[in-house]
Amino acid sequence: MRGTFPSMKSQPMISRWRGTDLGLPIPEERHAVSVCLPRWRDNIGYEEADPAVTGAMQCGYPRFFFHPDTARLFAECERQLAQPSECAIAFPSERVARRCAEFVARETGSQVRVEAGFDGRVHAVLMPISARDTAKAFWQHTGEIIPSRQSVALLEGRAATSVDGTPEKKLLRERVAQMQGCSAEDVFLFPSGMAAVFTAYRLFQRLRPESRSIQFGFPYVDNLKVQQRLSHVRPVEQACSFFPRGTESDIDEVERLAAAESLLGLFVELPGNPLLGSPNVSRLSELSLRHDFPLMIDDTLAACVNLDTLPVADVVATSLAKYFSGAGNVLAGSLVLNRERPYYDRLKTLLTEEFEDIFYGEDAILLERNSRDVAERMPKINDNAMRLCEFLAERPEVAEVFYPARVDRTNYERHLRPAGGFGGLFSVVLRDAAAKTERFFDALEIPKGPNLGTSFTLCCPFTLLAHYRELDFVESCGISRYLIRVSVGLEDSDWQIERFAEALRECH
Repeated sequence: MRGTFPSMKSQPMISRWRGTDLGLPIPEERHAVSVCLPRWRDNIGYEEADPAVTGAMQCGYPRFFFHPDTARLFAECERQLAQPSECAIAFPSERVARRCAEFVARETGSQVRVEAGFDGRVHAVLMPISARDTAKAFWQHTGEIIPSRQSVALLEGRAATSVDGTPEKKLLRERVAQMQGCSAEDVFLFPSGMAAVFTAYRLFQRLRPESRSIQFGFPYVDNLKVQQRLSHVRPVEQACSFFPRGTESDIDEVERLAAAESLLGLFVELPGNPLLGSPNVSRLSELSLRHDFPLMIDDTLAACVNLDTLPVADVVATSLAKYFSGAGNVLAGSLVLNRERPYYDRLKTLLTEEFEDIFYGEDAILLERNSRDVAERMPKINDNAMRLCEFLAERPEVAEVFYPARVDRTNYERHLRPAGGFGGLFSVVLRDAAAKTERFFDALEIPKGPNLGTSFTLCCPFTLLAHYRELDFVESCGISRYLIRVSVGLEDSDWQIERFAEALRECH
């Protein structure tokens, strides 16, 4: 493979796209955070809980799918703590478990209790079996999870202090701070990107518990679900005003709302996932200052490298599991506060009260190692993605390519760092999509599974996986059910283009 980026030398080519690869981890290791779903019908089977698919899965994205080691931990909690009619889901602290218990009790009306397990190192939520899916939704939406490495350590009886990761967490905070242009004192680490977002939402709630939030632009699914399902506002339909298109006229409407009522806060992604649009964040930032509400930007897709978002936000949340890590074998997130904004003192005080270090030490050690070369990886990924998007945009089989260089480019470039690029993520929709997408996807010889930001190229039928039970609603927001999301890696660019060219030939 010619033209390979240096950091790929020690990495084997990931080749999990065949039908026989169904359920295998991506990458090929025990604690991978993606799983091979190689055919269109496999993704549907996963969403419909087809045993032929779910039974083959050796892992999955850890917020959506309980890793086998984590499931064993839950089973042990049930054995030690549960009554015959109860099930258990364990969390990394008592405070997290009690948040889950409150959510489950409110949503289901069930009797729920919290018990310490493994000498107080985890806390289990014990509930009727009928309430388990609700507790799993909390696990998914909030991201305050026990990772599989920690589950193994607990089951093996390893001491909690043997690998606390304290030096590595310090290095990680300093690394994020350097990239974001802030003090390490204003960087906080979490067990997932969603846990960082959820924490920001809780901070805003504490300031204005009865106010509505604003979700501006179509976001990654759980960024919206947190605001809709974890709100104190009742009825829940009034908890969040959602502006999926993120247009200038939508900003006008936000301004009218902000002038009429006190807002909890505004949440926006830059760029968005999966349409890669870039709302006018500069104007939203001005509104937040004028009308006194905090603003959170999720900059995950910018990788802390391409864009400088902190100056226009009160809070920046980043999934460090994506480009920052690059390896696809650990979840993590960061939350950064902007001390130049008016909400800084209030948010810092509340965050100091709210924050628990539940980021597992072994994961921190691995993330620190993975992230050492992020600044070197991203330019190559940026270039590869741009070239692949240009190729696809010229193909007659392709209806649309969504990429920051092609969607709302002016808004994106306002925050572009001097050496930044347009990122490694894009989405594509084919012409005659209903007839041709499945054939194209099945023929595409690149790794296929959830997640993004890895050093290897990875794709998935994003709308099916994220919104299977609300496809009509999502299409009303401009997102095709046949959309394929592609995360471009470090492989040779010609190799990447040829993989897509071969799959497109199957559409004829």
